[in-house]
Amino acid sequence: MDIPEIFQEAIQKDPQGGWRARNLIGDKWLPATSGGEFLVTSPVDGRVVATVPRAGAAEISAAVASAETAQTRVREIAAIDRIAIFGRVQQLLEKHKNFFKYLLLWEAGKPEPEALGEIEATKERLRMTMQEAKKITGEYIPGDWSHDTIGKVGIVMHEPVGIVAAITSFNYPLYIPAAKIVPALLAGNTVVAKPASAVPLTFLCFARLLEEAGFPQGSINVITGSSSVGDALVADPKVRVVSFTGSTEVGQHIAKIAGIKKLHLELGGKGVAIVLEDSDLELAAQKCVEGSLKNAGQRCDAISSVLVMEEVAEELVRRMQKIILQWLGGDPREPKTKVGPLINETAAVRVSELIEDAVQKGAKVLSGGTRQGPYFEPTLLDHVPANARIAAEETFGPVVSVIRVKNEEEALAIAAFPRYGLDSCIFTNNYYRMWKLAKRLEVGGVTINDLPRHGVGYFPFGGVRNSGIGREGVGYSIAEMTQHKTIIFNLEPAGLGKKHLLAE
Repeated sequence: MDIPEIFQEAIQKDPQGGWRARNLIGDKWLPATSGGEFLVTSPVDGRVVATVPRAGAAEISAAVASAETAQTRVREIAAIDRIAIFGRVQQLLEKHKNFFKYLLLWEAGKPEPEALGEIEATKERLRMTMQEAKKITGEYIPGDWSHDTIGKVGIVMHEPVGIVAAITSFNYPLYIPAAKIVPALLAGNTVVAKPASAVPLTFLCFARLLEEAGFPQGSINVITGSSSVGDALVADPKVRVVSFTGSTEVGQHIAKIAGIKKLHLELGGKGVAIVLEDSDLELAAQKCVEGSLKNAGQRCDAISSVLVMEEVAEELVRRMQKIILQWLGGDPREPKTKVGPLINETAAVRVSELIEDAVQKGAKVLSGGTRQGPYFEPTLLDHVPANARIAAEETFGPVVSVIRVKNEEEALAIAAFPRYGLDSCIFTNNYYRMWKLAKRLEVGGVTINDLPRHGVGYFPFGGVRNSGIGREGVGYSIAEMTQHKTIIFNLEPAGLGKKHLLAE
């Protein structure tokens, strides 16, 4: 596919084949200098998609300096104008939807419905900036409710924090960057971003849209490279917020090296679906399969284990066996494909190892279970024992894992065993059982009679325990990108303060 003219500063055709990308620092799109380059290969067929800069110390320092210089320019833009700029970004994204669909196919291996769904979610998030901006207001506090503040009033303001480091994962190369950049810029911050090395092109092109739409130079900077680039950003004292989506292990590392700054970490998950005997089994079967296989299972909010009561387990599994046949795996370029490749072969090998471990401990593969390179066949795994690795570890692959349980207490015990606490769901038609289980699940979000899905973030989401810190979502992300300042006025010199009658 030809590169649209608007993106030719960010990526260009390489005379030797493939594309060659550049980093955005200030108002310049720069090739590799101090750090060299690395290759981005497609999970679809292994071809080299692009040669990308590996940022070194000089580029990292320049990007942070650019963001620091741009802070005043961003804050001088009226909030209503920031919203209007995001409206232009939305229009540009729609105009170039086919190119982003192409990028998501070749970088991330997404079938067309998955790619278009991510693009639409990003456009919707951009559309909802007006609603998000309503959270950037403030508070008036009259002082006469306390003895020591009579005669005073306070105003609490939400101010920009400064430089936001946005470090993103590979599974949603367009939406996750947008979900970090939109609230950061809307709140008046500047951004230095590092996309996942496997999928940098989508992020670079999205940054080009922000630039074209009118955000001032330096407000958004994108540098690509290895984990050392992320480490340098996280540890830089000029960076005041780190917003990261990725693994729990990397999140723990970030917490150790960040120093005193705001951390917003969306980390791993081990979402369970608890299917009670009074549930609508056809609904539960449909949603459990979708929740496990959507985006090839590469979702932090995926259903990672189905905990079903023994008395309805056979019926639920029978229904899921029929449904999983509709989820065809294979080449994402084929119209019938619903499950494309995993991000690379290493990821697929790990899923194989999880299944092999479960089978050795007594699980049965009822469908799928094989891989070819990064492609992993949609799999239904039944009779998974609670001591299997796949019962405790995040799967991040297209596997429906069924664990049969005797009662609610056993289901809660298994759900509590993993170290994660992001999302879970419950299938039941009994309100009181639902409420009891929802209250006892130690997670950030519980969905009733549907699969967990963060979508555009209209409902807030985030984890507890080892699944993260902070909340994302329309309006809620703003809280992670702002800080409070309290201004106190003494009104007594002007005789405007209220009097303390009981003290006279």
